[in-house]
Amino acid sequence: MGFFQRLLNKPTARDAMIPLYAALVSEARAPEWYTQGEVADTIDGRFDMVVLMLALVVFRLEALGDAAAESSALLTEVFIDAMDGELRQMGIDYTVGKHIGKMMSALGGRLGAYRDVRQDAAALREALVRNLYRGHAPSDAALDFVVARTQALDAQISGLSLETLRAGKLA
Repeated sequence: MGFFQRLLNKPTARDAMIPLYAALVSEARAPEWYTQGEVADTIDGRFDMVVLMLALVVFRLEALGDAAAESSALLTEVFIDAMDGELRQMGIDYTVGKHIGKMMSALGGRLGAYRDVRQDAAALREALVRNLYRGHAPSDAALDFVVARTQALDAQISGLSLETLRAGKLA
């Protein structure tokens, strides 16, 4: 149904979250994460960066309460749609459902891992090594960079209104 609605130019509620998703993906693709932060510039590394950015936005939407609950759910649906499309472009058509299930599990795990530690630099370091770096710690300088930038971005996002977020602005 979504395809036909888009084909007929009938925007859906989910479409309203595309600017926000585009903004968080743009941040996740910033070269500094991969150069200074030593995040693996691979499919997995990019996925983990998108998930980290998505987590920060979801935490803000949760903090905004009931008014943002639908937006949080719709943003997650946009993420799923995007991952589905990426997998199909990579030629993984016949097992997309299985891969999406794994991605959703990873998203849930990372939301749990980052939720309570993002204000604690030492705990965030551990969570990042475990999740973003998949157990292989980068240099101390790289990890310091990612922790500092993640905390700064989290602080920025935590002050934004729902309208600002929906407009696709993370600053």
